Amino acid sequence: MKNDLLLRALKGETIARPPVWMMRQAGRYLPEYRVLREKYGFFERCQTPELACEITLQPIDIVGVDAAILFSDILVVPQAMGLEVQLVESKGPWLPDPIKTESDLKRVRIPDVNETLQYVFDAIRLIKKELNSRAPLIGFAGAPWTILCYMVQGKGSKTFDEAKAFCYTQPELAARLLQMITDTTIAYLKEQVRAGADTVQVFDSWGGLLGPDDFENISLKYIRQIVQALKDEVPVIVFAKGAWHSLKPMADTGAAGLGIDWCITAGNARKFAGDNITLQGNFDPAKLLSPIPVIQQEVRSMIKAFGNKRYIANLGHGILPNVPVDHARAFVDTVKESEVHFAAMP
Repeated sequence: MKNDLLLRALKGETIARPPVWMMRQAGRYLPEYRVLREKYGFFERCQTPELACEITLQPIDIVGVDAAILFSDILVVPQAMGLEVQLVESKGPWLPDPIKTESDLKRVRIPDVNETLQYVFDAIRLIKKELNSRAPLIGFAGAPWTILCYMVQGKGSKTFDEAKAFCYTQPELAARLLQMITDTTIAYLKEQVRAGADTVQVFDSWGGLLGPDDFENISLKYIRQIVQALKDEVPVIVFAKGAWHSLKPMADTGAAGLGIDWCITAGNARKFAGDNITLQGNFDPAKLLSPIPVIQQEVRSMIKAFGNKRYIANLGHGILPNVPVDHARAFVDTVKESEVHFAAMP
């Protein structure tokens, strides 16, 4: 592979500079993506391998990141499990028949992922061919707790109170649903790896809504199963936004990397997670709206804070749709230009 910095960072190898990519890099901030968005519906883009391939490769070609991440969505999993999922532009996901009761759960199945999600694996094979070993490909899935949030709440939320209440008032039912999601996700990620994904990331976007005990019982115990099932095949990155309180137990899952957001310092993240895992993050996506000289200075400060071992430069969450492309490119280029400073660090 011509550029294997990401994989080497996940292995803990000594490298000349941090690898860099950005969550949600394939999508909404790119004019080239918006052209396709005008022509095709969201799930049409996800379910058409040629479109998913084109969108996945855009940030490699336009912004120059060190890794591609599959263009898809975490909600293809509840779709595959039997729920209707709509994605309304500018409004977000909508599941018209969410899970509320025991009888609702009867509508949910553990699918044969090769039947329901074959389009994802076809896209991965096509992406790998078109990438032609230029950079690694990241596959992904949502963490079971985050998927449950949408399956129960039926839409996006800042608090997901209904999903939390479901877990608190019907714990046995919630555990069954979480295990079904976990089993489906393991099968799904294993097939992504067989199709060619070089590493996978588990997104727990709503992990930070849970306190430490609930995070362990409702989220991490299921993430742990996923990591254990995949870690001997590919390095696994776990990103649980806001769950900084559980960095140590997340590090102990066997994951190769942990994504962190901007609400914790690099020093504390390393203190909590330990020295035997790669940290990824944690630039505030809103800072990409700053003047380019400010972005450059902030990126240099971030790299200095994390040091020269076991680190991947990234955002602390997904890139915002109103970020100018040249600002995103400045973020990436500044990381790439850090090689001299990075190598000189103790």
